[in-house]
Amino acid sequence: MRDDFEQAIAEPVRLAALESLDILDTPREAAFDRISELIKLIFDVEIGIVSMIDAHRQWYKSVIGLPNNEVSLDGTFCRYTLQLAQPVIVPDATLDPRFADNPHVTGEPHIRFYAGAPIMTATGQVIGTICAIDKRLRPFGERETAILGHLAAIVMRELELRQEASTDLLTGAGSRRAFKEEAGKFLALATRHRTPLSCIALDVDHFKRVNDTYGHAAGDQVLAGIAQAMRSELRQSDFVGRMGGEEFAVLLPQTELATAAQVAEKLRHVVKGLRFTGSNPPIQVSASFGVAALSPGDDIVSLLNRADQALYEAKRTGRDRVCRAGTPGATEKINPRRVLKAGQIVFDHGRAAFDCTIRALWDNGAEITLSLPTAIPDSFELVVKATAERHHCVLTSRSAGAIEAAFAT
Repeated sequence: MRDDFEQAIAEPVRLAALESLDILDTPREAAFDRISELIKLIFDVEIGIVSMIDAHRQWYKSVIGLPNNEVSLDGTFCRYTLQLAQPVIVPDATLDPRFADNPHVTGEPHIRFYAGAPIMTATGQVIGTICAIDKRLRPFGERETAILGHLAAIVMRELELRQEASTDLLTGAGSRRAFKEEAGKFLALATRHRTPLSCIALDVDHFKRVNDTYGHAAGDQVLAGIAQAMRSELRQSDFVGRMGGEEFAVLLPQTELATAAQVAEKLRHVVKGLRFTGSNPPIQVSASFGVAALSPGDDIVSLLNRADQALYEAKRTGRDRVCRAGTPGATEKINPRRVLKAGQIVFDHGRAAFDCTIRALWDNGAEITLSLPTAIPDSFELVVKATAERHHCVLTSRSAGAIEAAFAT
């Protein structure tokens, strides 16, 4: 196993490789759920997982057999797979000194068997793992280990293909990567010429019910139909992207926030008016919308994040509605830059601490992801683990999985 010093040196490179894939915190998708299903079927286990590992957590892109979507990295079996950069097989966790007292072994889900393989880039960076887990002892030899490794390679290839694609094949919308590339160009023009720019984030309400009730083919029909209907209602200069799963984003150049909200309301009615044949009665869905306008200091990620925060509010307050993002703090973000660093939030005079991942830094603030954003008070201290620098912070915004904070002066 690599020592702590070697890991500290390699970690920024690994995190940069993960960040470049733009996969963290995206919705569940059938392509990865199929891998989890194959893990269960091939190895006859109860739990199949496709996960990504950032600075503080193991986040599940797909999980079948467990209720949660992420766990702290400190308590996972997969941190050993990450550290070793090779498959790890645990025939009986109760007899393995690394895991015998692990709360996932001594308590729910009472893990006995674990097999994990690293998801590795062409340059050898481990960005995640796939796992086969069971409450029973399972036979697992060289053949099974090789199969698990091939499944991990399939996941990596799927991620690479998504990076290369500019169009989402199912819906005809721009891919997530293409959307961000196009948005970056529009944002640069809007900043240079001081023209307005707005973004709409939308998510199909209760989409899992469609797949569960009518099947994935019907779900695909719904997504393709929504994308086509939106394109027919928008201007040629507007850009529609599929951000993953049932989530889309729309970029509106030369558009103020109030006008963008009107466009979102029109799209909401369009989506609700669609009828998809093949069932009796025809399938009908709704969608929730969040709208944000470009503000000083925004890059495309922060603009999308504010639209996502408004989308979260729309879903939290009843769905099938449009919410506008609040005006960001009066303090402009100075020298914003994307990062992916391990951090820790400390408050209550040092008695409470939460591990976190710092997703962006600017000279006067930060964007932070963590498992329990609702637990963070209005003021706290942020520690950047790699450099040990500390910042006194004031909370400026909060969403389902992230917060933004300004550095107190």
